[in-house]
Amino acid sequence: MKIFKKISFYFFLTLGALVFIYPFYWMVTASLAPENEIANLTLLPTGLSFDAYSQMFTKIPIGRAFINSLIVASSITIGVLVFGSMIGYALSRLEFKGRNFVFYIIIFTMTLPFQITLIPQYIIMVKFGWVDTYLALIVPYFINTLGIIMFRQYFKSIPQSLIDAARLDGCGDIKIIFKILWPNTIPALVTIGIITFMASWNEVLWPLIVIRNEELMTMPQLVTLFAVGGRADSQLGVKLASAVILALPIIVAYIFFQKYFIQSMASSGMKD
Repeated sequence: MKIFKKISFYFFLTLGALVFIYPFYWMVTASLAPENEIANLTLLPTGLSFDAYSQMFTKIPIGRAFINSLIVASSITIGVLVFGSMIGYALSRLEFKGRNFVFYIIIFTMTLPFQITLIPQYIIMVKFGWVDTYLALIVPYFINTLGIIMFRQYFKSIPQSLIDAARLDGCGDIKIIFKILWPNTIPALVTIGIITFMASWNEVLWPLIVIRNEELMTMPQLVTLFAVGGRADSQLGVKLASAVILALPIIVAYIFFQKYFIQSMASSGMKD
């Protein structure tokens, strides 16, 4: 009976993995297949061709868009790690009136759909003169609610004695955050970094609203306009090739940092 349960367990795990992996596998193989074979959903194409990728690179400035996305996503990720850890530290270790109320307000903002703040946020960008600039893509996302909550919960798991010892050595709050807490919360930093980078990299709606200059467009924005704007000439292979290039950095980042990601998800529980 134990052997049967074990076999069933791994069978369903394997089946679930295949269900999730197949769309990505098909996307890659279809982007390398001849155009007339893509609709067949075959596991292996009869021949491999890089024509779709070469056409994509000639039709859109994907290289420039890749650099733009890298700049935007990296800047947002750094900002979220810095400001999120500072706010999380204040909410977990500093004593001040209304601390819990502020935390509940932050949690409440997670229930608000993005569309509610979209118009006011755009008006602010216009008033600041940030439309068609990197600032419009980066600054509004420096504060991330999920990052604040995760940092708060993770910092609560750090022994108070470690922070007290740092204070006795003359460390201020800023030094405690970046010299004491950061080295002891690597899984949390990596997890928040991956989640933030993925969300920033995949963002489409906000760049479509604030960026009109093609030289400043991010990859998701450019690929979206490329796929639905007619520049792909109804060639499915070219669209799939652009989707593969778009997904590649996220897949590579997760492969390298999955150990920390899983470790943080397993250890960061909600604490009062």
